[in-house]
Amino acid sequence: MKEFVEYIVKNLVDNPDKVQISEVGGTHTLIIELKVEKADIGKIIGKKGKTINAIRTLLMSVASRNGIRVNLEILEEGEKAEAEV
Repeated sequence: MKEFVEYIVKNLVDNPDKVQISEVGGTHTLIIELKVEKADIGKIIGKKGKTINAIRTLLMSVASRNGIRVNLEILEEGEKAEAEV
């Protein structure tokens, strides 16, 4: 999953070397945390969130084939996500 998101995101942003992706695994849910350069956040989200929603839809489709749930989160600089309980 991580490689799939990385491929899509790196082709959308201006600074692909600044893209950081980490996976936080649970029993049936996988959380993918995405960090990009501050200037590239708008490119990932898109107008009215259409780009990020399309990425999430593709990700959920791939995940459902593998029998897991996945959640994609965009983190800002200095922010660390908390795992869902």
